[in-house]
Amino acid sequence: QVQLVESGGGLVQAGASLRLSCQASGRSFTAMAWFRQAQGKEREFVASMSYSGGITYSDSMKARFTISRDNAKNTMYLQMNSLKSEDTAIYYCAAGPYWYLGNTSPDLYTHWGQGTQVTVSS
Repeated sequence: QVQLVESGGGLVQAGASLRLSCQASGRSFTAMAWFRQAQGKEREFVASMSYSGGITYSDSMKARFTISRDNAKNTMYLQMNSLKSEDTAIYYCAAGPYWYLGNTSPDLYTHWGQGTQVTVSS
């Protein structure tokens, strides 16, 4: 059974940092990514990373967020620095077998985690 489990979310003040983790099980994935969804907003691409190290960031977040993968542990991370109130959202881990054009589209992912809440106070 393939499963993705996120962790590391929480409540922090503006300017703080968090590191999110996504533990995959059942298989390895060519593409993994982070998406987020704020209340009342559409799901938004954050960052993606291929098994071999290719990385794509959302332009609005690349200066503050860093994606990484530990393939030996089958785990993906998102380091978030200088957090702002507008970063408040549920952050979702996604994974899939294909890597096309940086995998910014959610349609390219076959598996999703349950999400972890990130709340940033002003």
